[in-house]
Amino acid sequence: MKKFLHKSMAILMAVVVLFTTMSFTVDMHYCGDSLVDFSLFQSAETCGMEKEQSSIGCENSMLTKNSCCSDEQLIIEGQDNLKQDFTKLTFEQQTFIAAFTYSYINLFEGTESKEVPFEDYPRPFVKRDVQVLHQTFLI
Repeated sequence: MKKFLHKSMAILMAVVVLFTTMSFTVDMHYCGDSLVDFSLFQSAETCGMEKEQSSIGCENSMLTKNSCCSDEQLIIEGQDNLKQDFTKLTFEQQTFIAAFTYSYINLFEGTESKEVPFEDYPRPFVKRDVQVLHQTFLI
């Protein structure tokens, strides 16, 4: 179970790094208020309304100026710098690091007393040494 959890977390972290560094563009074509087509890798296909408007010509200038179709492009850029710069820390970050370090160091305090709590109790009586009897020794 521990190996599976370790491997799955490693894969998840690799996918997160991949997607945060990857840039991509989404092209969308709207006809009025409805989405006609979207594409991730190439330009989105149009609905064909632009061809009809260009064939009408210059007789109706209102129709060519106010097109109901629109193209939108959503650009998502990834990170280029993966190594964070820790030379300039804010006051809040410095306070957090100081508090965390202080609490972590004081978490592991040793005991100064050298008392052995089981010293007053008698040792168990051993009839025979089982390890020698069965010839099993820990190496």
